[in-house]
Amino acid sequence: MFRWVMYLAACVFPLLATAVGLADEAQNKGKYLGAFNDPVAYCRVVVNADNPEEPYIGPAKPQMVLTGIYLAAGISAGAPRDWVAGGTFWRCMDGGVYACFIGANLPCKEKANTSKEPSEAITAYCKSNPVSKSIPAVVTGRVTIYEWHCENSVPEITRQALQVDKRGFIANYWYRMDRP
Repeated sequence: MFRWVMYLAACVFPLLATAVGLADEAQNKGKYLGAFNDPVAYCRVVVNADNPEEPYIGPAKPQMVLTGIYLAAGISAGAPRDWVAGGTFWRCMDGGVYACFIGANLPCKEKANTSKEPSEAITAYCKSNPVSKSIPAVVTGRVTIYEWHCENSVPEITRQALQVDKRGFIANYWYRMDRP
């Protein structure tokens, strides 16, 4: 009996060690065993992905994301489906599915600009508009999280208008899709 147990142990433990090693190796290389066509299952496994890719093999614009973005972003049910699909992006954060709709030029695919240093464009604007109460987005850029104004030709931050999520995107534009 003892020999039989030792024989099984000698055969099974190396197989288990190999399986665990392969799983660890796959995870460490960012590769996963299997493929996913469901964005919820995919995000639960990869946890964070700014641009869903392999092993996700489902549609680029999953139906659950498109349906969810209409509700979350307050898009009219009469809005053209192709237009909404073309302007919708999704990603994974902390194991959840998040979606953003570009709509009127929202920067869905860009990371937030958190710099408190004025850009050259902002500085030039203030030189031309020394007491402007606000600086338009065409000057500040759409990814800044701050509202700016000019005080005696010097750019200053008025306030932080937008929040940044854990992945560096503007949180105000992204909606969680996989919660009831």
